Formats: sequence, structure tokens, C-alpha cells
Amino acid sequence: MNILYLIDFNCPYSYIGLERIKKAVANQKLDVEWEMKSFELEPLTGKASIGAVERYAEKFDISSDEALEKIAEIEKIASDDGLKLSFRDMTLRSSKDAHRICKYVQANHPDAMSCLVEKIFHANFVENKNIADNKILKEIAISCGIDEFDANKILDNNYYNIEVELDKDEALIHGITATPCFILTKNEERLIIPGVFSTEEFETALKDFNEGDVQSKSYGFGGLK
Repeated sequence: MNILYLIDFNCPYSYIGLERIKKAVANQKLDVEWEMKSFELEPLTGKASIGAVERYAEKFDISSDEALEKIAEIEKIASDDGLKLSFRDMTLRSSKDAHRICKYVQANHPDAMSCLVEKIFHANFVENKNIADNKILKEIAISCGIDEFDANKILDNNYYNIEVELDKDEALIHGITATPCFILTKNEERLIIPGVFSTEEFETALKDFNEGDVQSKSYGFGGLK
């Protein structure tokens, strides 16, 4: 089975959803090939950075107190799953360079992808580090076994910039407008799981799909590969 996942490193639901489906795969003891597609949610906000509370208030047209309540709910959901997010203290910054280094690693060092994605999420949501800072991204990449010269080469230039943009363009063409989104493929059958489900719901979907009990569905995204 192949699982293609569309995520953004500024999306808490991407972090939560990816962790849940990975647990579900492990619980079902499935042999899965993973593939990531980049989906930068807000590349053109007009701001170099913005606090999470401020952004939620702006995005949903609510007060700061109401935004803080929404963020507290997300932190509680994550905590119940064992993820200790510091979302309320987070500053949202561009995730473009994080996506670029992921595209390089996926193409050249796929065995390091799980480590890289997890550590970028952790740096952003747990440690509140600046993932738009190439120094931080280089340290993360190197800690996952990526050669320092290669990390410098990719991040100090515009490598994989177009690939990141094409990933999102392709997703939008096929109707995907939010993260996360998971696309399961096996034997020409395909199942789209948009959004975050519980680990148990992911397990049920994976089991049924793996056993051929779920009819292939595309929800309009069938051309995405």
C-alpha cells in the first residue's frame, strides 16, 4: 500500500493527523510506502511572521480570547494523543524552505523522511523554533543523517522551489484546498481521506481498504498521483 500525504508544517492538524495514521499503520502491521506532497497553506500572508493567536483571530474574525480558546482545544486534542504542543506561544512563519528540504530528502534519502518531517513539526509546534531559519533546518536535516554540504546547497539556493509550488498547484486543480489529506493506493484502487480522523477510524479505513472492502473513491481528486 502507498500512502501519499499532503501536509503543511504550520498546520497542527497535519501534525496530529500524520501521527494518528502512522499509529494506525503500525497497529495494523501494514507494509506501507509513504510519500509526501507539499501544501504551503499561507505563502502570501503579507507578513514575515505572525503569532498563532493573532492569526487565528484574524482568520476566523474572532476576538483574541476566542482564538485562544480554539488553540487551547487543539492543544488538548494533541495532548490526548501524547503530543505536547505549545501552539499558543508559536509564531507562524514561512514553511517554504522546510518543504524544499523535504522534497530533496524524499527524492534522494527517502529513509530519512520520517525523521525529518517529525523533527520539523516538533521544532515548530513543541520547541517553537523558527522553521524559516535555514540554520535551524540545516541542524534538523543533519541530525537525520543528511550530509551538511547537501543541506547547505539545497537551503542556501532555490532548489526544489518550483517542485513545492507545483505540488500545491496540482492539489488545488484536483480540489484539495486544506491539510492534511491522505491518499491510499493499492492495486489500482484509491481512497481519499481528507482531514483528521481518530486513530481508531484510521485503523478501520486502513483495514477495510487493505482487505478490499472499501470501494475506490476519489472525491474529485482521482488524478493526483
